[in-house]
Amino acid sequence: MKPIKTRLLTPGPTIVPERVLQAMSAHTLYHRSPEFKAIFSETIERLKRFFRTERDTLILTASGTGAMETAVANLFAPGDSAVVVVGGKFGKRWKELCEAFGVKPVVIELEWGRAVKVEDIKKAIEKNPNVKGVLVQICETSTGVYNDVKAIGEITSKYDDVILVADGITAFGVYDIPVDDWNIDVAITGSQKALMTPPGLAIISLNEKAKKRLERERSVYYFDLAKEIKNQAKGQTAYTPAVNLIVGLNEALKMIEEEGLENVAERHRILAICAREGIKALGLELLSEVPANGVTAVKVPEGIDGQKLVSWIREKFGIVIAGGQDHLKGKIFRLSHMGYVDIFDLLTELEAVEFALTRMGYRIEYGTSVKAAMDTFIKAVHKRPV
Repeated sequence: MKPIKTRLLTPGPTIVPERVLQAMSAHTLYHRSPEFKAIFSETIERLKRFFRTERDTLILTASGTGAMETAVANLFAPGDSAVVVVGGKFGKRWKELCEAFGVKPVVIELEWGRAVKVEDIKKAIEKNPNVKGVLVQICETSTGVYNDVKAIGEITSKYDDVILVADGITAFGVYDIPVDDWNIDVAITGSQKALMTPPGLAIISLNEKAKKRLERERSVYYFDLAKEIKNQAKGQTAYTPAVNLIVGLNEALKMIEEEGLENVAERHRILAICAREGIKALGLELLSEVPANGVTAVKVPEGIDGQKLVSWIREKFGIVIAGGQDHLKGKIFRLSHMGYVDIFDLLTELEAVEFALTRMGYRIEYGTSVKAAMDTFIKAVHKRPV
């Protein structure tokens, strides 16, 4: 029996709510019109509330990687050094961006699945006097690891010329993160994750400590932060933006405000623990030592190809989950519980995994993971034993 619908349950892109789709389906506005300027300015103010800040928060027409490149190109000079945490695919991307712009990466190399130790950040800064920043993922999407960026911010805040640049592409909207209180000098996210909007928008928020770097000469044109700060303060971007995506993002931020950012974070926390308990009930092992709340990475049992498992689930059930990347390809699969997702989406993922595992020879009783997840959900939501 062929699937009659597709369920997008990857850690990006994520499901786009009907409200957001409807908002984006309106006729495209002229990006210099008063109507769009009003929507753009409103969206920026919502993003500031989302980040819990009043500092400059900018929208770029790009993927999240565009904001990562923007940060490196604008805030570091050739010859600078930066501490780079490489514990997955996207930490590796920080390293590659530094190399592309002549910034020397001081790499903290981690086994994929491990979280960075805060004391190692401090040691790296102290041993390398030319370090001008720390580049890290709050959540490493490829491994499902959460890094303690709040603790890292406590360290970097003690150095006048070291900025903390945090990739929160799968963290903002999953956690309630007050960027000022956590001393995150530069915060980055993208539209296609917990912000529940299609790919194409990157958001970067930076404080005065980071903005001082914009006063020096930089080799950048399209992603010129000084230019964007000047223009976006007037309700427009330096160049043509993705108008309909911004309209959709504004609607998604309305939804987050209606639910309440603290409630959004709690929903993600509960879904994450349900996912973990469901997976453990199957006798499977999590990859991450510090699991993130937006995505759960799972080691496949010996003798099973994770890529085939992911493909089988997609082809037979129309459920799209993610596999491993780089050397983890075929060795893990990843379940998303991020953005426009509820307990029934998660139960569907777990059911699909059970079907695939049994089809591939792994012996379990149907419903094992679902029961564990449901029991956990009832305990977490209703605060009563089952």
